[in-house]
Amino acid sequence: MGRIFTPTENDFGKTDAVIIGGGIVGTSTAFWLSRAGLDVVLVEMRDGLSTLTTPASVECFRAQFTEPAMAALAIPSIEMFEHFDEVIGLPGYSISIKQQGYLFLTDNPQTVEDLKENVDQQHRLGVTDSEFLERDEILARFPFLSPSVLAATFRQRDGWLSCHETTQGFAKGCDARFFINTKAAGILTDAKGVCGVETNRGVLPTRTVVNAAGPFAAEVGRMVNLDLPLETVRRQKVYIKTSVKIPQDAPFTVDVNNNSYWRPEPGGVLVAWVDSDEPVSQPSENVHTDWEFPAVTLDKVRRLAPFFKEVERTVRQPDMTTSAGFYVYTPDDQPLIGSVPEVPGFFVNCGYWAGVMLSPEAGKRIADLVTGKMDSKDNPLRPTRYKEGLGKKGKTLMSH
Repeated sequence: MGRIFTPTENDFGKTDAVIIGGGIVGTSTAFWLSRAGLDVVLVEMRDGLSTLTTPASVECFRAQFTEPAMAALAIPSIEMFEHFDEVIGLPGYSISIKQQGYLFLTDNPQTVEDLKENVDQQHRLGVTDSEFLERDEILARFPFLSPSVLAATFRQRDGWLSCHETTQGFAKGCDARFFINTKAAGILTDAKGVCGVETNRGVLPTRTVVNAAGPFAAEVGRMVNLDLPLETVRRQKVYIKTSVKIPQDAPFTVDVNNNSYWRPEPGGVLVAWVDSDEPVSQPSENVHTDWEFPAVTLDKVRRLAPFFKEVERTVRQPDMTTSAGFYVYTPDDQPLIGSVPEVPGFFVNCGYWAGVMLSPEAGKRIADLVTGKMDSKDNPLRPTRYKEGLGKKGKTLMSH
């Protein structure tokens, strides 16, 4: 079982691999490297795992992607979530998984064909259980929606889970050591490449470092003079406590015309929207929220879910909790996973707006690349893809 603790100077011996960043992506990476037989240390600057960007997410997962590389991560990741206790070897361990589906809606005739094409592409990529729905079918299944809807895509096995429990499960199910309150201050290199990680508590000699630092991944890249193509963008969400009857069996519901979304949550509902005009900003541990964000979001979600008018009418300020974290974007909106040729021994597992949902398979892929089980040229998300002219944006709706 992994140990999560604040290290003393006696804990700083030579180790096979060091992971920087203790969110869900870094912890999954530690799990798979440890399972591959390596002696692994993860360093996390905060006082617990999964306490910064991971819990700021809406904790969702889906396989409805149109990019081959994203679907290839999402499909096995969801299978691992579905059998998580078996994956980590702790029978009965629960991550509170809810597979109520993901529903992408439109009331715009010009978007209908796009949704249909997305489902065709998903089927080609092996996501054979996604469905294209027309108005009557949508209203029959989801009667709480507006009659103005025209089309939707839906997949029942998509849903959400507890990020905290998933992260802790990865940590408990392996033999890695997790150093909390331990900040990476520098990466040491010699003629052979990476040779250690310097922290505020001591130096960890190692030949393998994985940068899974989430919004701080660009900063970690600069420690080895790399300018990683990453942009951090603030994303907000609101939990609304309400006595209005929210359909508790509703899917994660997305209005693709205004990028708003919502899902039921015990005692109320989670709402958010992706503001495409939100500027790139500097990552920070304290992410501010906008006072008007709840009102703007409610106005957007009620368009296709009329019951929100009643929520809007009855809600009071103390019933709304707004929180924020960061998405990290790359030029093609797909993560950076793999080795960096300029710095032997330096690997990246970063650049996520979909870190929660892709974390299980992404961590496993890093382990396969580190151990040589997978060749870099077979990994389409390798960081060199842009230089190779392979980084192209897909048509996945809503990078959220």
